[in-house]
Amino acid sequence: MAGTKAAVTEVEVAGHSVRLSSPDRVIFPQRGFTKADVFHYYLAVGDGIMRALRDRPTTLQRFPEGVEGEAFFQKRVPTRGVPPWVTTAQITFPSGRSAAELCPADLAHVAWAAQMGTIVFHPWPVRAADVDRPDELRIDLDPQPGTDFADAARAAGEVRALLDELGATGWPKTSGGRGVHVYLRIQPRWTFTEVRRATIALAREVERRNPDLVTTAWWKEERGTRVFVDFNQMARDRTIACAYSLRANARATVSTPVTWDELPDVDPDDFDLRTVPARLAERGDPHAGIDDAPWDITPLLEWAERDAAAGQGDLPYPPDHPKMPGEPKRVQPSRAKRTPDSP
Repeated sequence: MAGTKAAVTEVEVAGHSVRLSSPDRVIFPQRGFTKADVFHYYLAVGDGIMRALRDRPTTLQRFPEGVEGEAFFQKRVPTRGVPPWVTTAQITFPSGRSAAELCPADLAHVAWAAQMGTIVFHPWPVRAADVDRPDELRIDLDPQPGTDFADAARAAGEVRALLDELGATGWPKTSGGRGVHVYLRIQPRWTFTEVRRATIALAREVERRNPDLVTTAWWKEERGTRVFVDFNQMARDRTIACAYSLRANARATVSTPVTWDELPDVDPDDFDLRTVPARLAERGDPHAGIDDAPWDITPLLEWAERDAAAGQGDLPYPPDHPKMPGEPKRVQPSRAKRTPDSP
């Protein structure tokens, strides 16, 4: 007896016909959410997620069999079986190799990616017009063991206070887990190296003012029970789940934009596949004005020069990056202190 053919439908999205196959496949088993639920979630948050993704090279985190199955990151759009309207952007990795990544021009690109099993969207902080100069500075506040979301929200408040002094506007969102992200739209005038230096300078200033709350220590053994500012999220080819992206966890949470006023009181677990579309429809997008006033990061670069003159230079890059000029040794401090005779 022949097997039953999986259901396939065609959905009109942004003027394109997008295929949806196996709509009943369960993607989030603990919540019972299906592939169709994921697909239609992304249509429901279309305005918000396109504000985060439009014209950005985007790495796809795919889970074809659901979040409990095998996952992989897709950085190259396949050369076959791709609709002719799909747009890409050529990006260069730290290794010097390059790839044509998905570069969403409209919501149909997001829907097509969801059909391909994408759960999480990881855009680069650049636009297709200039893929080597970020227009987005990302501050990733990562709670360490012994700290939690409330600590990250408090650290984000300290970031906001510093940005206010600089005349810059930060746009917060939950990570979808325990962390908080703060984004700044910046003028696309600087390289990845320069924007990373600016991020380190900002993080160090927040740390100086709040040494018991915030740390820039790259090595986990030095972080203590503090919130780590992951400055390497501004290194080339390091990405963060975008606003309105689902996260691949049991609860199907969403990385959700919030206002500064509500950030201290929200519970990130309340923002999920089921609740966020209604929230967006009722309240609008807290990030609606994010593109209005790109900021000049010159003050942060001046702080970086000041810090370098005081002996605080660069910090280690991720291990997959080539050694960078002026970068300190990538050696764990406890190992670096050992002598040849140490046990």
